[in-house]
Amino acid sequence: MAIRAFVLMNLVTSDLSSTMTQLREIKEVKNANAVIGPYDCIAELEAENMDELGKLVVDKLLKVEGVAKTLTCVRL
Repeated sequence: MAIRAFVLMNLVTSDLSSTMTQLREIKEVKNANAVIGPYDCIAELEAENMDELGKLVVDKLLKVEGVAKTLTCVRL
């Protein structure tokens, strides 16, 4: 069964539109929205298992220009 998670992100970018576009182009990102509050973006991800979820965050999300920090919340 697939794992779903919400990833809250702090962004450091002067081009929010470009960062959001890059995030939405990642096939495992099912939804991504800019928000106001302690985080700048919330994305919903889907991965095959917890290991793949971790790799997705480290190898893809954190490589997007402008993504500085993440907090992953696994959905039950």
